[in-house]
Amino acid sequence: MCSKSEKFAPLEIPLCLILFDFFLFVCCDLLISGKFCNFEAVKSVSVTYLLATVLMVAVSCGCSKTVQKSAETPTKIVPVLTASFSADSAYMYVAKQVAFGPRVPQTVSHEECARWLADELHRHGADTVMLQKTDLPDFGPMTNILGRFNVNASSRIMLLAHWDTRPWADNDPDEKNHTIPIDGANDGASGVGVLLEVARQLGLNAPTIGVDILFVDAEDSGTEGDDDSWARGSQYWVENMPIPSPRFALLLDMVGGRDAQFPRELFSDVNCRWLNNKIWSLAAELGLGGRFVDYQGGAINDDHLPFLLAGIPAIDIVETNHPQTGSFNPTWHTLADNMENIDRQTLGDVGLVVTTLIYREK
Repeated sequence: MCSKSEKFAPLEIPLCLILFDFFLFVCCDLLISGKFCNFEAVKSVSVTYLLATVLMVAVSCGCSKTVQKSAETPTKIVPVLTASFSADSAYMYVAKQVAFGPRVPQTVSHEECARWLADELHRHGADTVMLQKTDLPDFGPMTNILGRFNVNASSRIMLLAHWDTRPWADNDPDEKNHTIPIDGANDGASGVGVLLEVARQLGLNAPTIGVDILFVDAEDSGTEGDDDSWARGSQYWVENMPIPSPRFALLLDMVGGRDAQFPRELFSDVNCRWLNNKIWSLAAELGLGGRFVDYQGGAINDDHLPFLLAGIPAIDIVETNHPQTGSFNPTWHTLADNMENIDRQTLGDVGLVVTTLIYREK
């Protein structure tokens, strides 16, 4: 998504930041070359150097509109009673999505799942449910789905996940499967399943703040080497937002895998460290430091990038350090991304952190 870097105001870069820029280039070159981490499964790291450099320089100078928003002192977390979250319920929501079949855009399964998602948001008490439909160039019809809770609250946050699935199992070990669409139990349904259970909790116990839950479409039909072909639904959303910008956004992606660990995604940590600090500190407080491991992971071209480029603080909670691959879960973009490889405990841990954050925010 480096082609969108012109959205940042021109900067006069001092010598110290030029030196920092060179240092960052070297580090990113090492990352991409695999000398520090295995990024074989990362959707795209070709944007790492350009975006991280531009955003970090802006952070250092403090003169970009984008950074002025993301660097604001966060609202203090006020302790409250323990939040509730049902891992079994989240698991059921994942299974229900998978039962529709692959949610590939412009298919019957995709249309049926869209109606169900909107109905579930209504059923859980969303004040407003909105379907943002459009025809994307070189893609076709897609639908973003929004549910708003406590709509009159002026202080608002956004939770999002992509609900579409990969049209091709192009990372499957058997090449004969590379043209078959995946179930997307983890890559797609897991984030949505957690957020549907969050929505259910919001309907039972209204939060002090406003919460907007966004299911974005057209995330997972991208092609390697074309950064802008990923996260099409999020790109369209930030360019055509029908509601005011949230204070910040949390993206959940691939949050249901077995033995999943969540390091700090690089773009998130470079641009919104204060928000990452809030999430990872809360996870540690809840005894989930082994799940939310407190170190910086890889750079992911994901649905949070359009938000960052639009000046909206956003982070990505995503599995990027699986012990078997050194990056994504081994089921990523394979036919094995099914319900057999979804872990209730992982869903529950992520959901508890997100739900607790909501009820502590003022």
